[in-house]
Amino acid sequence: MQLSKSESLFAEAQNYIPGGVNSPVRSFKAVGGTPPFIARGQGAHVWDVDGNEYIDYLGSWGPLVLGHSHPAVVEILKKTAEGGTSFGAPIEQEVVLAKLICSGLPSVDSVRLVSSGTEACMSAIRMARAFTGRDKIIKFAGCYHGHADGLLVKAGSGALTHGIPTSAGVPESYARETLVAEYNDIESVEKFFLANPKSIAAIILEPVAGNMGVVPPADGFLQEIRKITQDNGTLLIFDEVITGFRVGPNGAQGLFGVTPDITTMGKIIGGGLPVGAYGGRKDIMDVVAPLGAMYQAGTLSGNPLAVSAGIITLTELQKPGTFERLDTLSQRLTEGLTDAFHKAEIPSTINRVGSMFTGFFNPGPVAGLSDAEASDTEMYGRYFHAMQEQGVYIAPSQFEAGFVSTAHTEADIDATISKVSAALISLR
Repeated sequence: MQLSKSESLFAEAQNYIPGGVNSPVRSFKAVGGTPPFIARGQGAHVWDVDGNEYIDYLGSWGPLVLGHSHPAVVEILKKTAEGGTSFGAPIEQEVVLAKLICSGLPSVDSVRLVSSGTEACMSAIRMARAFTGRDKIIKFAGCYHGHADGLLVKAGSGALTHGIPTSAGVPESYARETLVAEYNDIESVEKFFLANPKSIAAIILEPVAGNMGVVPPADGFLQEIRKITQDNGTLLIFDEVITGFRVGPNGAQGLFGVTPDITTMGKIIGGGLPVGAYGGRKDIMDVVAPLGAMYQAGTLSGNPLAVSAGIITLTELQKPGTFERLDTLSQRLTEGLTDAFHKAEIPSTINRVGSMFTGFFNPGPVAGLSDAEASDTEMYGRYFHAMQEQGVYIAPSQFEAGFVSTAHTEADIDATISKVSAALISLR
């Protein structure tokens, strides 16, 4: 039997790239089968190298809020590239993007651009330790903050999918500085402060968990976290790499009315190019070199292509009615999914915040990692492949988020709901 082009490429890739992929979840180990190699994208659709078309709800894992190849983004990238792709020196666009970020996120007085969300979270924690003079941090089981050593302790996302929530190569002595609480469980946080008074530099969390699948914060949870950090001289870090400019114009902090001390960002602020950032109160940011003693640097930080695409993306999102339309489309989709699963008599829970969502094969509710892990991952794998056959591109893992973009239309949403119904029938 002749191999498809994707199958041939995947076989070749495994000779040169670990597992044939440059990020583990792309390997399809969680769902089985061969990943399609994507050739191009336009709007809300992507095409693989074999010519198969899909309605896309992955959106490059979140940054493509405007869809693929948005004309304004493409135009600015062409124009910027003609003037040079990297200088390792200050450029005007850095200032423009920084001002947009500071004006959009309530917690950010000053911001440092980096090249990835991992780098942003790693740097934010180093800054929190430098500012407080303390070593320990609290994170939450199932929340993923990148692959820095101290954060790969009960991590979500790909680490959860592959059954390695604590990575090899992380020294035990380093991991001991990371305390792991349960998401939406304030008592699990309080016990660490009782056991470690004056030792906790920061709490880092996703204000909307997106890396165990989408899990919203319980009513009052973020407010309780904010209070306990203030009472103990501990800094609060919101990881808004996914939620920043995704769940609303002011991020999750604006949506829920809770202002952290530090915010990490990525994805949307680069318009689909590699980017990250961390920002916060000016007195905290002043510890960063060259002003202070906390060192962090990067050759490609503030890269002209990434910041230019970010400027256009954030500017487009500021147009009146944009987030309202995203919310309306997302609600239309998740209500349709809920109805389709109900008619198919398959236990499910659909969690959504703004334009990010996850359908769990689980009767629910799904409010934390243990709930998410109770989902039927074998059934999800079957559903994933049925959806691929229907021409819908979703995450190859139960423990990830899906995303709606401004490029999706009502016709796309309605077609997707119809395809979901057909996929579910095939699972019986």
